[in-house]
Amino acid sequence: MTLTATGATGPHGDDALEAPGAPWLDPAAAYRAISGRDPRFDGRLYVGVVSTGVYCRPSCPARTPRPENCRFYPAAAAAVAAGFRACRRCRPDALPGSRDWDVRGDLAARAVRAIADGAVDDVGVDGLAARLHVSVRHLHRVLVAEVGASPLQLARTRRAQLARMLLDQTDLSMADVAFGAGFASVRQFNDVVREHFGAPPSELRRARRRGSLAPVAAGASDRLPVSGARLSLRLRFTPPFDAGSWFRHVAARAVPGLERATSGAGAGTAAGMADDAAVPGLDAASLGAGALGAADAGTGTRRADDAGTGTRRAGGDARAGVPEVSVTRLLRGGEGPVHVTVVLAADGSAVHAHLELTSLADLAPTVTRLRRWLDLDADPGLVAGALGGDPLLAPLLAVRPGLRVPGTTDPFELAVRAVLGQQVSTAAARTIAGRLVAEHGEPGADGLSFFPSATTLAEVGTPALRALGLNEGRASTIGVVARAVADGLRLDPGADRERVRADLLALPGVGPWTADYVALRALGDPDVFPAGDLILRRALAELPGGAGKPVDVRAAILRAAAWSPWRGYAAQHLWSAWSHRVELAAAEPRRPKTARRVRRVAR
Repeated sequence: MTLTATGATGPHGDDALEAPGAPWLDPAAAYRAISGRDPRFDGRLYVGVVSTGVYCRPSCPARTPRPENCRFYPAAAAAVAAGFRACRRCRPDALPGSRDWDVRGDLAARAVRAIADGAVDDVGVDGLAARLHVSVRHLHRVLVAEVGASPLQLARTRRAQLARMLLDQTDLSMADVAFGAGFASVRQFNDVVREHFGAPPSELRRARRRGSLAPVAAGASDRLPVSGARLSLRLRFTPPFDAGSWFRHVAARAVPGLERATSGAGAGTAAGMADDAAVPGLDAASLGAGALGAADAGTGTRRADDAGTGTRRAGGDARAGVPEVSVTRLLRGGEGPVHVTVVLAADGSAVHAHLELTSLADLAPTVTRLRRWLDLDADPGLVAGALGGDPLLAPLLAVRPGLRVPGTTDPFELAVRAVLGQQVSTAAARTIAGRLVAEHGEPGADGLSFFPSATTLAEVGTPALRALGLNEGRASTIGVVARAVADGLRLDPGADRERVRADLLALPGVGPWTADYVALRALGDPDVFPAGDLILRRALAELPGGAGKPVDVRAAILRAAAWSPWRGYAAQHLWSAWSHRVELAAAEPRRPKTARRVRRVAR
């Protein structure tokens, strides 16, 4: 089924071709999606119902409205801008974001990604337009034409959705919810929440208290000094979620003193934290496919935590008795340090974030960074539909249907660690990164440090970096990358990907592999395939369904072309499968050499 056709039903008129925004939506295909309650389009399509004044997700269990009463939109903000409020039954505001905007590289997509990343809160609409090198008027015109909502409307929807999560999951005061969600005043908070949800914040909170959904944990909204807070939040996602693969990726690269990875008993608690060297292995049952169960595997069912409805669905709370894994680290917030512990149910049924913030002003950007780190806006069903027909990838998708592409909480750190990882093992790169943090990092709380900033490393000379064990070339490259970022090179998701790639490749010591790795994990480009990666080429050659012969860079590029626009997920599946193959080979018992000699002598 496609939604890319002639037009969309207008927000207030009857002519299906006169809708501002979403010109690619085909109303006939969209209506088929809601008639069949097709969850594959949840988060990618919203339907406004003229007769009720609400907008819903396609899978809403309510009675299907008549076609003439339906108006279709590609974003929740567009539905709100057209005068609709969120349905209280299907909670379309609780959905993870659409990945459609991550695939595209045009102005509208870059603007949507930047707004989702908090750019309007940081620099305003004028500042966003300046970053994108266009006028405010042109930016407004493009977004209204493509999305159906202005930059400010998109930013207001982002704030409203975070506010609703805080109302549902915490006992923060209304003023703190408003401040934490990014509103300038309580009055603005009240007006925007009422506009989006058809009820004032106090009524939404009373509805949550009448239901069965309680705050995440006792003391989940304890106040701390200096306008800070201690919060525990459920982070929503589209199941299945391969928690095991994500955790293994992060734990294998966890730098002592920078981050801590823990599995089993004590995960997510101070007593259970240990440096990466002490991370115990998890068995295949707890960290295998990491899916929510065979019934959900590969279906792409977009179900979220139905906060306030009393209904518990996938992507919400962990199931009783399920093992947990966790990762703890410090983030730099605009107002001060943020202590973060991400706790995952090992079967992928829940993701929780335990936060200690210096100021609630850092809450919104922190949640955004965590979502990108965990790739929680991924749509496994969409990826499976695009890649599942390939004979090489099909069995890999069957084993790990919820595999995510790990992102980063610090794009500059990711870029430096990509340089450290050039042509060396993961363990060697981690060792050097540990020395870098110990020597030049900024000490923080809980025995952890911040990764050195770009400004700091730009001032560290090559001889000092060589003293850490780096060769001349990599030490020089780290300094060059640090100076470029300190001078304004942006590595965030709203950046122009082609321009960033060109700027990176122009730096001495940065080649295609490093630029691709940064694009995949820092910029969030799902269509990057680092064809120069040796492991990827070996996987293409030797895994079942592969070429059966050596694969060079050109052949790898040609082989991956059919996987666009999800080549990054194909790469992650190949990396994961090859890593699993190596682990199995290492675990096989080897016969002692003496035994072989004895048998030869006997013969």
